[in-house]
Amino acid sequence: MSKLQLSVAVGPYDRMRPLVDGEVQIEGVDPTFLLQEPEEIFFRALRHADYDICELSLSSYSVKTAAGTSAYVAIPVFPSRAFRHTSVYVNVNAGIKKPEDLKGKRIGVPEYQLTANVWVRLFLEEEYGIKASDVTWVRGGYEDPTRVEKVSLNLPKDVELVNAPQGETISGMLEAGEIDALIGPRAPSCFDRGSPNVKYLFDDPQAEAVAWYRKTKLFPIMHTLGIRRTLVEQHPWLPMSVMKAFEKSKAIALRRLTDTSATKVTLPFIETQLRATRELMGDDFWSYGFAANQHTLNRFLTQHYAEGLSSRLLKAADLFHPASLESFSI
Repeated sequence: MSKLQLSVAVGPYDRMRPLVDGEVQIEGVDPTFLLQEPEEIFFRALRHADYDICELSLSSYSVKTAAGTSAYVAIPVFPSRAFRHTSVYVNVNAGIKKPEDLKGKRIGVPEYQLTANVWVRLFLEEEYGIKASDVTWVRGGYEDPTRVEKVSLNLPKDVELVNAPQGETISGMLEAGEIDALIGPRAPSCFDRGSPNVKYLFDDPQAEAVAWYRKTKLFPIMHTLGIRRTLVEQHPWLPMSVMKAFEKSKAIALRRLTDTSATKVTLPFIETQLRATRELMGDDFWSYGFAANQHTLNRFLTQHYAEGLSSRLLKAADLFHPASLESFSI
């Protein structure tokens, strides 16, 4: 039987390298890997279903799944996870000294439904009492004013979402004080170049994230992995073949990260950071699979539905192909 020739679009992460380099094979598949940034993958996947297998925004995929319009079905592989206490930036002249001061402010977002923004709104509401209806949301591109919301939204009537003025970017508006804060998965360019007008909301975002994890045991999932639904219908063995390969690739990447005789990443102090992470979160801190992530997924989906982003309340199992919810053992 000839192998399936499939396109695979993912980010250029260390956990993908063994797959991309051919060290790990996907059983029955001859892949063509496309290493692209998330914004490109998500736009092309959600608008045009350009890929056979691809990384998907957890939020956008949930919107589509709830509506029954997703061209993809996911497996519980999570290429991207991140604590998002570093995702809130404020103008230093906006009078925002603590999270509660965000009430009544104008907050920029590149897209309202981005996964990172859902997670930020979750902890802002649960920890600090800030509801989505307490602020005015200003949607616009970070650096390109033509950016659009990838999926159509039906938000609650008490949530005010407006577009940035024509030709304006939310990075420029934040630096100029035309918005008070910005929430998003990337740092705006004004922050990266050290503008004196812009800073993190939290003075020590890592400490805030660690304290939040100790309390909630949530390590936010950003992206999942989707397979074209028509392919899965034709080849029911495909989800588990993909699942096994991505698990193996991640395991190799973590093993290499542990070998600090010659550091595999261009950053000092990896050994101490890795040890601290395992002490906080356990050895399998970047877990794939359904059972280990059911709690995190259900918390996200509850928030997603409460915000009016998904048209029905999904459960974690609704996101994934049934064959990927369990595995064999010997």
